[in-house]
Amino acid sequence: MAANGPNPPGDRFAPAAAGAVVLGGVLGEAVEASRRGRLSHFITGADSPAIAIFKPEHTRDNQEGDWYGEHAGKWLYAAARAVARSGDGGLRDKLRDVADYLLSRQADDGYLGNYAPERRFMRPQPPKPVSWDGAPAWRTWDIWTHSYLILGLIETWRALGDDRYLAAAQRIGDLCWRTLGEGGIDITTLGNHFGMSATVLMDPAVELHLATGDLRYLELAERIAAQADAEPRLALIRRALEGADASEIATGKAYQLAWNLVGLAKLHRATGKPRYRDAVDRLWRNIREHHLTLGGGPWGGVAHRSREVFNPAGVFSPQAYVETCSVLAWLQLNRELLRITGQACYAEEIERIAYNDLLGAAAPNGEDWCYYSFPNGPRVHTTYWRCCKSSGAMAWEELPPLACGIAGDGALQINFYGPGHARLALPQGEVSIVQSGGYPFAGDVRLQLQLEQAATFTLRLRIPAWADGARVAVNGEFLPATVVPGEWLDLGRQWQPGDAVSLELPMTPVLHRRRSRNVQESRAPDGSPVRQQVLRYDYAGLTRGPLAYATGLIDDFKHEEAVRLPDAAPAEWLRESPAADGGPGMDVEMQLAYRAPLRFSPYYRAGGREDGAWRLSWLSLAPDRWHADPEPDA
Repeated sequence: MAANGPNPPGDRFAPAAAGAVVLGGVLGEAVEASRRGRLSHFITGADSPAIAIFKPEHTRDNQEGDWYGEHAGKWLYAAARAVARSGDGGLRDKLRDVADYLLSRQADDGYLGNYAPERRFMRPQPPKPVSWDGAPAWRTWDIWTHSYLILGLIETWRALGDDRYLAAAQRIGDLCWRTLGEGGIDITTLGNHFGMSATVLMDPAVELHLATGDLRYLELAERIAAQADAEPRLALIRRALEGADASEIATGKAYQLAWNLVGLAKLHRATGKPRYRDAVDRLWRNIREHHLTLGGGPWGGVAHRSREVFNPAGVFSPQAYVETCSVLAWLQLNRELLRITGQACYAEEIERIAYNDLLGAAAPNGEDWCYYSFPNGPRVHTTYWRCCKSSGAMAWEELPPLACGIAGDGALQINFYGPGHARLALPQGEVSIVQSGGYPFAGDVRLQLQLEQAATFTLRLRIPAWADGARVAVNGEFLPATVVPGEWLDLGRQWQPGDAVSLELPMTPVLHRRRSRNVQESRAPDGSPVRQQVLRYDYAGLTRGPLAYATGLIDDFKHEEAVRLPDAAPAEWLRESPAADGGPGMDVEMQLAYRAPLRFSPYYRAGGREDGAWRLSWLSLAPDRWHADPEPDA
């Protein structure tokens, strides 16, 4: 069974099976560091603090209603995938021990949370005033915790092959079915952000349906979607179809909204209903166009009470926040859309976020993570209980099966590049691919095909959107076919053992421009709208190939700098040079006539990867450049 579960008949892409792909390079190092670090040390048994909160002496009096129970399900999910991928025997034993303990704590009615009986999601709570974050009653994350437990138990079932774990997930699903059906409870009353922290149950409900074929779980997911749409302060589907900005959906909470979209995308996969897909597509485009960093992470939190919500479209600040949890949810959303459509743009977003905001949030030791990352700001490694450390470990385990797989038409599809190897089964026989080259730091990619005998099939290659002038060769002979950036290139032929495909992907430093405005809106006495621009700042940033770039503290002490860019074309004053830190790839020097050059390196390691290191992705432009330059992209 594929690591991400079975594929409905309409899927256009199937990820590789568990263990079929081994990533190398910087991504492979990070995945393995996480397995040896976070996954092996954070939870080791029933006495680990994140599991001990499920013990009866804690749950009996737990009135807090917080989210810490999520770590159990997140760890099960990531550890199970790591076991299936790597065969790690020690981690397998820990996974079984922890899962068995949790099963021993499951109540007869299916409840497996850590709340006191009177605070559990099955019981209506006394009303309280709605708080700023849309919490309608006592602060509760009970459904949230159970959502991750379902996903974790399903992955544990897949990794260990023991039906007890799937049965435990089903009992949770059955409890949710009864509570939201016979119990008559509206799920939007069970979570904050006007229900979005509970309506995430759509995702695991569909996963239960896909794993079991039971239509009740699909009906449960559709009931949740209907209730999410009926809550006027959320109106998830209706507002999306009306063209609302992501910041206008409920509280605009990035993590919750993206996870809800994962659930809607899965609902479309399972039902084929276009309304779900249309809502997801509209918000995906909105987030992609207005709410991502250079490194692909959802960001916001400027001038809000919460640091984790989207800003209104057009509001830009280099000090905005990227929550690692929202990086996970955005990655998973692109995973689902890639499976549904097979389109290259979703694979491009997965690669972009992996090499930049995901890698940039992780420490090399596989243990430490940034809760928040800033395009301009310090690395801040977070504490033991923070949610993002478990989300980051989950995100690493998403990547190997997404690197390549089989398209709906039978093509062998390469989604993103980097050293490693894969073993995929085609009707024509097993195909192994060894990938080497300098990517993502250089544009040379080499794919060596290992076959038992000659076989005819299509090899589908993603040509990155930034790769103008890309060339592809088979066995050293460049193809005359047109190579279109941002699209797939299909190579259909009879392949021989030892055939090699090489890609040359030009990596030219690219200057990006962003404009921040603070616009005051009011009405004149006659009722006509009056808009007055109060503040405006322009910024410049750099990318090279798939990598976002940043510099450290300016002159070793300044965390902000305004620059005057030359009038000449960027190619004349953006110069490449070997990495000053000795790492792979090239630095980019911004050569300015009035000061010493500013040196940029890949964002994930700019300034160093230790706690407290600074990185600056955006430099403000001097005011004398504001009005002379053409309008930059928003």
